[in-house]
Amino acid sequence: MPHDHDHTDPPSDLELRVKALESLLVEKGLVDPAALDALIDTYENKVGPRNGAKVIAKAWSEPDYKAWLLDDATEAIASLGFTGRQGEHMMALENTPSLHNVVVCTLCSCYPWPVLGLPPLWYKAAPYRSRVVSDPRGVLREFGTELPEDVEVRVWDSTAEMRYLVLPMRPDGTDGWDALRLEDLVSRNSMIGVEPAKAPAMAAAE
Repeated sequence: MPHDHDHTDPPSDLELRVKALESLLVEKGLVDPAALDALIDTYENKVGPRNGAKVIAKAWSEPDYKAWLLDDATEAIASLGFTGRQGEHMMALENTPSLHNVVVCTLCSCYPWPVLGLPPLWYKAAPYRSRVVSDPRGVLREFGTELPEDVEVRVWDSTAEMRYLVLPMRPDGTDGWDALRLEDLVSRNSMIGVEPAKAPAMAAAE
């Protein structure tokens, strides 16, 4: 497997463990090295949440695409070339002034890799998986998201059959912005639903 670390420094213990596991899987014929390389490259370097940000920005910019996304997210997302494992069946959830959606996987860590990349550690952790169901407002508050009492909070539990993508509300002050500029306002957390999209001033300060 190709790698580019500096050979003047010895590999870390974690790197050695990963390499040993990789070699064992390849040796036993359980993993094709070329496929493994492609998978790692895709999710480390080409995906992340950038694909999802493109989807959201396009939905904000184009009413017809937004309607398609909400009606058939799987096909709408695939039309942009974002398909693959854990993204076969998608549903988009629109946040509105009266409804806030948040996503979890209570059983494991089902997650829409093609649009969000690899899941963050907190998403896979037991405290989030249990508490966001029993106390969603409390969990959102820990992410800095304070919602008015009259806003309904709806928790969606991902499964092996369905993955969810939150369509956050478009921030105020973005009239006339093109899709490329809007992408910078979309974060991974906003597409999970634990935070809103970034305000223009916040994005400019980063």
